[in-house]
Amino acid sequence: MIIVNLDVMMARRKMSLNELSERVGITVANLSILKTGKAKAVRFSTLGAICRVLDCTPGDILEYRPDEE
Repeated sequence: MIIVNLDVMMARRKMSLNELSERVGITVANLSILKTGKAKAVRFSTLGAICRVLDCTPGDILEYRPDEE
């Protein structure tokens, strides 16, 4: 399972969802879907823009955890 830690990185950078949305150029609704882990996919260009704005790497935002059996 892939865990999205976008809220953690936003908190570390003291950035609101609205500010990130404006700086990345993505709607608040789409960022919210990503933040809650409900997104089915994310474009590399979107991930790159988020990393640029938050000054982080994709590994800071996305985490893999094996499914529990």
